[in-house]
Amino acid sequence: MSEQKILIVEDEFLIARDLSKKLENMGYQVVDIVSSGQSALNAIADNPPDLILMDIVIKGNHDGIDTAKVIEEKFHIPIIYVTAYADDATIDRVKQTGAYGYILKPVDEIALRDSIDLALKKSQEYQLSKYQSQRRF
Repeated sequence: MSEQKILIVEDEFLIARDLSKKLENMGYQVVDIVSSGQSALNAIADNPPDLILMDIVIKGNHDGIDTAKVIEEKFHIPIIYVTAYADDATIDRVKQTGAYGYILKPVDEIALRDSIDLALKKSQEYQLSKYQSQRRF
């Protein structure tokens, strides 16, 4: 199996570095670490990842949820939120993005691995069903 590519969108350097180390220890390839929505969109255009770990509070004019909406519309890349926020209003906004997961900080390595595995499997199944339905016509 080839190394799955993951983009980290996180504006706190120490958290991003910790996530990156955890991912690499699990066998994933971190393609980039960015701190804003615009940087995330640029990184995706340059080197599309298989999955994105997205913080909600990031630098720039748009937060992680707004950025995720754009990514879903343009690129259809699965996103797992990694955040410190779990209030009802935030969760309601996240639900509108089609997120593949939601992990609270501090990040537990087992929860991270399991969430990534489930998100990648769900994404692969979606792509397969989409391909099969296109072949019928």
